[in-house]
Amino acid sequence: MRHKKNDFQSKRINPVYWVPTAYFAMGLPFIAVNLVSLYMYKEMGISDTQITFWTSLLILPWTLKFLWSPFMEMYRTKKFFVLLTELLSGLLFGVVAFSLCFDYFFAISISTMAVIAFSGATHDVACDGVYMAELSKLDQTKYIGVQGAFYNVAKLVANGGLVALAGMLSEYFGAVEGASFEINRDAYSFSWMIIFGIIGLILVLLGIYHIKMLPSTQVPVHLTERKKVSEVGRELIVVIRNFFTKKHIIYYIFFIILYRLGEGFIMKVAPLFLRSSREVGGLGLTTTEIGALVGIFGSAAFVLGSLLAGFYISKFGLKKTLFSLCCIFNLPFMAYTFLAVVRPDNLYLIGSCITMEYFGYGFGFVGLMLFMMQQIAPGRYQMSHYAFASAIMNLGVMLPGMASGYLSDLLGYRDFFIYVLLATIPAFLITYFIPFTYDDSKK
Repeated sequence: MRHKKNDFQSKRINPVYWVPTAYFAMGLPFIAVNLVSLYMYKEMGISDTQITFWTSLLILPWTLKFLWSPFMEMYRTKKFFVLLTELLSGLLFGVVAFSLCFDYFFAISISTMAVIAFSGATHDVACDGVYMAELSKLDQTKYIGVQGAFYNVAKLVANGGLVALAGMLSEYFGAVEGASFEINRDAYSFSWMIIFGIIGLILVLLGIYHIKMLPSTQVPVHLTERKKVSEVGRELIVVIRNFFTKKHIIYYIFFIILYRLGEGFIMKVAPLFLRSSREVGGLGLTTTEIGALVGIFGSAAFVLGSLLAGFYISKFGLKKTLFSLCCIFNLPFMAYTFLAVVRPDNLYLIGSCITMEYFGYGFGFVGLMLFMMQQIAPGRYQMSHYAFASAIMNLGVMLPGMASGYLSDLLGYRDFFIYVLLATIPAFLITYFIPFTYDDSKK
């Protein structure tokens, strides 16, 4: 009877009622922890060195999630983990909001976000598992675009709307632009408490919604059918060992690290540069302005770039387009060098540079993802090897991100962005000469 009931539930709940909300819930913690928190800490008086180091380190759980994902099969269902992590993350964002009342808010909030990062990474694994288990191959293809769209809606809401709202709230509570942190502390604390409270409330409400609306035809694994921890561990070791026997794998590992090296340096510093005062070499934008330029126009440019790259690659093939994709991905970093050298005060010019960079990011990033899917992942453990390649890729972003704040403080924003351009050179070289294991040429 349980199977019949669950089958009925799966047919009754149209994917349109849960796929968008599930992937919105997937994107929201990642964006809040890795992007929105940058603006909060900047306004709360934390140095760039500390902000970039600790928030980059928080990427680690999303990088290593493949290590514990096999063990999740041993307990309950994937829906259980989706609900648990959404509710837990929502409550923990409430803790982050409350921590801003205290002098030692940074230690409390960053350690709480570490737990949120682990919870969010676990949610990613479980949510993808529900998606694959509940939808047919046809429906998986049909709704794959909805996944990416609503993940980016989360970015638009959090890194756009909520960041802009934080700026408006700060002004409402009496913040004076350009004044010291001591003068603005209460205004910034109250405004960011509300923002992170809203994020927490959204996740809790989504968790409650998914209790009813997220389907689950899965039956918890019976005790006698569960694999032992040692068996799962041995299988994981075999998967990893097999990964390092692939043809050209050492070259490929360097490729996926170097392709995003420039981005790794810029990703955390760029928002801080936009917010920093002109006296220290920044552009002195308000969070309201940044929310509009980065969160709205930047996100739209990213989506447009991703869509156009898909058409471009489908027409000419990845082998013929990969080097041009690398160029489009890395060359727009010159936009931040231009902004740091010239430091214009025209919002339209600043917005155009930011939009160009995000368009290039969206366009070029598709090439790297497809390369991992088509050249690295194929084989017996395709899904696991793709996850492992993604983990290495994230490490390639995380490590330079951890050092980026220290380097920008040491060099100043202008020289930092100039040196980042030099860091893109290895990406061009390794991409130009990269061998393809599987031929994808368009005939």
